[in-house]
Amino acid sequence: MLIGIDPLLGPALLAHLRSMGHGDDLVIADANFPSASVAKRLVRAEGSSAPQMLAAVLSVLPLDTFANAAVCVMEVVDSAGGFAPITDEFRGIVAARAGQRFSNIVGLERFTFYERARQAYAVVATGERRIYGNILLRKGIIEA
Repeated sequence: MLIGIDPLLGPALLAHLRSMGHGDDLVIADANFPSASVAKRLVRAEGSSAPQMLAAVLSVLPLDTFANAAVCVMEVVDSAGGFAPITDEFRGIVAARAGQRFSNIVGLERFTFYERARQAYAVVATGERRIYGNILLRKGIIEA
């Protein structure tokens, strides 16, 4: 255990978060997401929910202030761009941890989200059982 570090952030995940550079993406995925087949680097965290992991990650990860879409979720299929109920929970966590300017979460069509996930630096597979409990974060910089 470390002082000030959320216990959900294990050694492997902390190493990946530290290794990521500006503009790299991280996916926090639900239990139904094809994490193993999509991920370049996979961290298993089935003992956490997606919102719990999001809060833990945002306690150490800056979001990209230069990107139009620093926070993205998968849109609900056949809903004309609709968001799943879990998105409201994500939005609240993002606003509380990263600031209100990031609470405008962008929706991505399912296969577009999968393609972004394939390009992501890493995928964190949570035990989240709510459908569409997937969120993509773009790492920013720490300003001097």
